[in-house]
Amino acid sequence: MFELALYEPEIAPNTGNIIRLCANTGCRLHLIEPLGFDLEEKKLRRAGLDYHDLALVTRYPDFDAFMQTMEGKRIFPCTTKAKGYASDRAFQAGDVLLFGPETRGLPAEVLAQFDSAQWLRIPMMPTSRSLNLSNAVSIITYEAWRQIGFEGAV
Repeated sequence: MFELALYEPEIAPNTGNIIRLCANTGCRLHLIEPLGFDLEEKKLRRAGLDYHDLALVTRYPDFDAFMQTMEGKRIFPCTTKAKGYASDRAFQAGDVLLFGPETRGLPAEVLAQFDSAQWLRIPMMPTSRSLNLSNAVSIITYEAWRQIGFEGAV
């Protein structure tokens, strides 16, 4: 399945929703610190409901530790700065979808580590800034999963 990575997520309910998404899609979640909340926070648990035990979640102390673990994998940074849409990519199981924090997105120094041809965006109206993080993760995850025939789904 896919690897979903949140770089310095800030809002507990968004991460809780993404944990639930991971449990329902078979994706693994990677949380890159610092986090803007405690993993035991009530809002996180409420948003994830009882799915925490059904999702594989790994924490990393920093971006370098995450990158070492992901070595050799295809990583797609998701950013409003991308030119190519997620729907235009050909995804493969094992691909990594990397998302930035809610208030600022992926920083330039992170994006600079990847070829801009790998960057992904979601189509939006020209007057829009961005989507909610958990919505954006869901949209791109389901597009990637659709491309591989919803492997493992019932």
